[in-house]
Parts: sequence; C-alpha cells; structure tokens
Amino acid sequence: QVQLVESGGGLVQVGGSLRLSCLASGRTFSSYAIGWFRQAPGKEREFVAAINWNGDSLYYADSVKGRFTISRGTATNTVYLQMNSLNVENTTVYYCAASIWSWTVSTGGRAYAFWGQGTQVTVSS
Repeated sequence: QVQLVESGGGLVQVGGSLRLSCLASGRTFSSYAIGWFRQAPGKEREFVAAINWNGDSLYYADSVKGRFTISRGTATNTVYLQMNSLNVENTTVYYCAASIWSWTVSTGGRAYAFWGQGTQVTVSS
C-alpha cells in the first residue's frame, strides 16, 4: 500500500499561483501513476491531471490545460501540481490519488485505489 498526504493549498487571489504537493510513503512510489482530482461540496469529483510512473505520460482536463502542470519530483516521493492563473471556479478541495496501473494515466476515479485527505484551495476575487 501507499499513503498519500497533500499540502500546499491555501488562499490566493484571482490570477495567482499555488503549488500542491502529494507526498507518498509506503510502497515504492514509482509503482504508481498519480492523479489529481477535485471536488466541491455537492458536486461530483472531477479529474484534474495525471502522470504515469516515470513521467513520460501526462494528461490534463481541458479546463486546466495551459494553466496547470503536473510533475514528479526527482529522487523524492512527491508529485506536484503547479497551478497558475487561478480563478474563483478553482476553489475547492484537491485530492491526489495513486493507481496501480502505473504505465498509463487514467481520468476515472475508480482506477485509483489510494487517496489522500485533500487540501483546500481558495481563490478570492
């Protein structure tokens, strides 16, 4: 198993940036693909971005393309989500998740067996 802890959320103004981190512990981190999702109260969970085990396969939701960047830290058990040009619609809780289908990227939440507790992102106007 792998345990995931998100950090880096907070309050930022419209147009600002945040970098979220997903720190993994437990089983070898490279055994997993990592995805970022978000979910606002009363809404369905939404895919944001994903990266495969070695970082050569990435995928983004259309709503974040060109603004968000997912990456894997070198020699660290961490995946990052750099978020630029944030807007109020990006306000919600962001979760990272790990999938055993490490060689590919998946947009569906069911492909991910392990989830973090989430980190709140609030964008103010």
